[in-house]
Amino acid sequence: MAGDVTSLFRSTAAHSPSMAAPAREGGDGAGPVDFRVPCNPYFPTPAMFDELAARLREIITHYPSSADTITAELCGLLQLPPQCVAMGNGSTELITWIDHLLVRESLAVPVPTFGRWTDQPMETGKRVDMFPLQESGGFALDLAQYADFVRARGTRVAVVSNPNNPDGGFLHRHAVVQFMDAMADRDLVVVDESFLEFADAEAEPSVVQEALIRPNVVVLRSLGTNFGLHGIRFGYLVANPALAGRIRSMLPKWNLNSFAEHVVFMLREHGREYAHSLQQVRRDRLDMAGQLAALPGLTVYPSQGNFLFVRLPVGAEGTVVRDRLLTEHRILVRECGDTIGSSSRFLRLVVRPQVDVRRLVSGLEQVLYGTRRGAAVPEPGPGTGYSSGTAAVDRLVSATNGTGVRGLAAQAVAAAAPVGAVGAGAPGPAATPGTGAGVPMPAAAQSFPQPQQQPLPRVPQPAPVEPALVEPALFEPVLPQPAALRPAALQPATPQPVMPQPAVAQPLMPQPAVAQGVPRPMPYPAPTPPGVPARGGLTAAQVRGTTGPGAPVAPGLSPAAATGWPGTTGWPDAAGMGQAG
Repeated sequence: MAGDVTSLFRSTAAHSPSMAAPAREGGDGAGPVDFRVPCNPYFPTPAMFDELAARLREIITHYPSSADTITAELCGLLQLPPQCVAMGNGSTELITWIDHLLVRESLAVPVPTFGRWTDQPMETGKRVDMFPLQESGGFALDLAQYADFVRARGTRVAVVSNPNNPDGGFLHRHAVVQFMDAMADRDLVVVDESFLEFADAEAEPSVVQEALIRPNVVVLRSLGTNFGLHGIRFGYLVANPALAGRIRSMLPKWNLNSFAEHVVFMLREHGREYAHSLQQVRRDRLDMAGQLAALPGLTVYPSQGNFLFVRLPVGAEGTVVRDRLLTEHRILVRECGDTIGSSSRFLRLVVRPQVDVRRLVSGLEQVLYGTRRGAAVPEPGPGTGYSSGTAAVDRLVSATNGTGVRGLAAQAVAAAAPVGAVGAGAPGPAATPGTGAGVPMPAAAQSFPQPQQQPLPRVPQPAPVEPALVEPALFEPVLPQPAALRPAALQPATPQPVMPQPAVAQPLMPQPAVAQGVPRPMPYPAPTPPGVPARGGLTAAQVRGTTGPGAPVAPGLSPAAATGWPGTTGWPDAAGMGQAG
């Protein structure tokens, strides 16, 4: 199988092979542990699968009911008017028809995101305006800036994913509603809520009810993701009756298969199991984020989806890590080098049960840090000096928690200065570049003239040297010398009589180190901002964004309920949250 791994990922037009492909290559028909495709590992229940298996012959040998019949059953569960809903053969079918029918010339979308939001419009000749999400900001979307971007570009359609895929970034409902208000003059606003049922940061996060009454809003939702049944291919959109009817009129008569029909009609009796499955996924997400954050150099971004977005340590190549995890540990992960706005240093890892997560963490430990001869992350050799390469820059940022050259300068001074040397009447030690296991001085500090021991009395001073430019925040200013001690070249232009100086003024006393231009130690850096973990670790807010017991509640928002989801006797309503009978 090892020789065929790379071809598995290159021989398909999709971003990853189907689960059947690596299973066939494995020889025994058993597939690897899949951390690649987002799903719900706890639903359907084993009893539901047994029921589907018992009716397999009936399911695959008969035509399904019409889409209207299946849609009416789903709307009864969700308490939605059927005329405002269109069900499709997966969300991608609905995205395709949205593009064909409702996107005239241009579409804006933040990146990175689900690939069909960028690829589909480009395939039909539309202009796609991509709004980049910044890694330095934890890939968080600023909706106000995004709205300004849409207006500046003159884009007619705007897409927002909540939570976003692949990073899991979450937007509060009131912010999304404000964005829809700002985009009221656009042709269309699409809110992709395919992963919203896994979120627990807010009690009522969905804008489905807004879509029912707005003239230009469509909300997209996925059933395959929520139910862990991607192979069945079913999803739905919600909009006002005119928009939903326009999409529905273009869909084929039997666009939903018999498996989809049977699952939808089983759901009414299994609302309790579904609610419990969502709660378990959220608990697993917290546990998995904590275990991954413990790996040195691995960055875990906050997520409200059923997946985690992670950045590999410096020097690790995503495709190599992906291939080795598959060949050596039979673990399948999603490497994001082909995602617009991302790179091969990022992986999207699906939330799975703890037993699978332990296997993933063990595999990552061996691939990234195992025997150094075969590790994916190279270990810096002792005595390696500072360089300007990309890897060195990343190590610099990691070693100083983002303070960069300032932090290294402070470390160098702290390491070189003896206790009590400064201000004790002795000259400050000269800063020299570190060697061996020491900390190398950055170029900014090395270029500054190094302080030298002052000459004895009656010894002529050296020629004046123009001091090098230094950063004010790093260095203290050199104290001005008395006029009698200034070199002739620095004397004021006003003629003054030459007077003999008293003998007591002749000796040059050594100056304290702080007056000689030696860098002073810097204070501790400010708290780490989101998306920039300290030393490759994880800030508290990054584990689950704004979630978790005791998390502060944003102004104007009510805290989520204990479960954040429907009771054990009902199903989510249109917003995916309340009771539905």
